[in-house]
Amino acid sequence: MTDCPPAHPIDPIRFTRALCEIESTTYHEGAVGDFLADCLAGRGWAVEKTPVAQPPESATAGPRWNVYAGTAGETPDLVFSTHMDTVPPYIPFSEDANFMYGRGVSDAKGIIAAQVAAAEALRAAGFRIGVLFVSGEERDSAGAKAANLTPKGSRFLINGEPTDNRLALASKGALRAVLKSTGKMAHSAYPELGDSAVHKLVEALGKMLALPLPTLEDVGPSTLNIGQIQGGHAPNVIADQAEAQVLVRLVGDSAPVRAALVEAAAGLAEVDFTLEIPFVRLRAVEGVPTMIAKFTTDIPQLSNWGEPLLLGPGSIHVAHTPFEKLAKKELLEAIELYIRVAKQLLG
Repeated sequence: MTDCPPAHPIDPIRFTRALCEIESTTYHEGAVGDFLADCLAGRGWAVEKTPVAQPPESATAGPRWNVYAGTAGETPDLVFSTHMDTVPPYIPFSEDANFMYGRGVSDAKGIIAAQVAAAEALRAAGFRIGVLFVSGEERDSAGAKAANLTPKGSRFLINGEPTDNRLALASKGALRAVLKSTGKMAHSAYPELGDSAVHKLVEALGKMLALPLPTLEDVGPSTLNIGQIQGGHAPNVIADQAEAQVLVRLVGDSAPVRAALVEAAAGLAEVDFTLEIPFVRLRAVEGVPTMIAKFTTDIPQLSNWGEPLLLGPGSIHVAHTPFEKLAKKELLEAIELYIRVAKQLLG
């Protein structure tokens, strides 16, 4: 396994590389959690490793953890947090003079490195600081939900996601729905003898795409994406079943959106809501540039960890793509920005 950077202060570029060389797609965070726990303990932190349950379909992926590090016997005033898991597929780390490339460099292993570097500098300056790194953010926030059961009493939580080193004033929520249509199988030459589940599903989805979704002037519109469709057996068979997954990015209460989706599917498909992450507004800090995060984060699931802020290096536009990258200069700037924001909060 890659060695933990021994230098004091920590080398954030080398640390990012060490983290990215450990594959940790969602459900497979065990090894990177072990590495982080051992590394932070070796650097003088009091470390707690808390198991995060695997869903039944991933039980063979092995154990995974949340990793918390602080000072023994001390309640932190501020905790830095982000996630250890990445989306698939794994992309090996590489670098040149200006950039790092590969899965996780911006979402969110470079952020882990920046937060550890900032936390160590603040702790050395006498501030009461902790770090929390969780599993499962990219799928269902399982790690954050588990961590919220055992908060440390912190006043502030700085969550890290790629925001181009700007503080987010709001983060969109998410509403995930599964649509299921059923019908009657028949020969496609005699459609009158069957009842196409695919046709029903397509009609329901068409109605959903035409819905006028809520919008907020200072945030923007809700958006709807049909992410997956499957069904039927062959082109010459009337389909007896079809299914789709839809994700709405929320800018307010989910209730009117839920009602609109159910109405659009009425008589055509059953709607099952499988995930909801609420829309949140966040605070600014004087002198720090701001943005609106159109994506969701673990923040709603970490409500017991103090007043949240959202800030991190990297662009969300390259996260989850084959072209994920992070400028080394931006990573170093993030460390100073984290320190500055923390000092302003703790004043």
